[in-house]
Amino acid sequence: MSTQLLFYQNATPVSAERHRDLAVKAGVSYRFASSVNSVPLTAVEFAQAAAEYPIVFAGTDDAVMPVVVLGAQQTENLFINDEGAWQGKYIPAFVRRYPFVFSTDKSGKTFILHIDESFEGCNREGRGERLFDNDGQQTQYLKGVLSFLQDYQGRFQRTKEYCDRLKALDLLQPMQAQFNLNSGERRSLSGFMTVNRDKLKALPDADLLAMFRNDELECTYLHLHSLRHFGDMIERIATRGTASESAAEPIEIGKEASRHTSKTAGRSAKAEEVSA
Repeated sequence: MSTQLLFYQNATPVSAERHRDLAVKAGVSYRFASSVNSVPLTAVEFAQAAAEYPIVFAGTDDAVMPVVVLGAQQTENLFINDEGAWQGKYIPAFVRRYPFVFSTDKSGKTFILHIDESFEGCNREGRGERLFDNDGQQTQYLKGVLSFLQDYQGRFQRTKEYCDRLKALDLLQPMQAQFNLNSGERRSLSGFMTVNRDKLKALPDADLLAMFRNDELECTYLHLHSLRHFGDMIERIATRGTASESAAEPIEIGKEASRHTSKTAGRSAKAEEVSA
């Protein structure tokens, strides 16, 4: 099967036989995402996410997806505090769907619901919501989970089409963000891509109209405007650290010297292929 993993450690197919008495208490802690610095984002989420996160593009030529940047280092999420609470107003759907995830068979046509049994909210003491009733039938909670993931999967596919258009029009360029701390530390975030504004403006009218009709032009400008939030990350780093760690210089965003620069952003959000 193939699935997007990230913080999933023990994704297991959901079944009445195995999970009849399993309950899930979700939304209490987001510690499971505390070590990821980016997560995938669907296009329909851009309007909300762009209000507080940098939105960039990450992946390979075959699988580029939008991601929200959550930290300036590979295993850093600046939006989760020590108590495991999410500090942003909007929580990406990729995070909200946890501990559930769809996988596909080799044909890519059949979706199978999985649950990460290692999630701290999974229990057999009845805390939270049960997946099945005493007769082994799906509860309303589980039906809601299935509906949410089906909707997410559709939005994910439409987002891939948007990214395919950006690639086909040659609008993506490798970028990196750099900033200094008063402590003398210099951090560099690389391995992501942004839309080239000049190339966007130079597109033929027919291509721009097609992007406008599909709401892709709106998403593109939301992405470009969201890059200002790289500066907000400096304040979050300063809040977490000491006064000496506050930013000495604003973040600088520029083209990468090479596509082979050590990657930081997007590595967490990479789609991992797993066969079973």
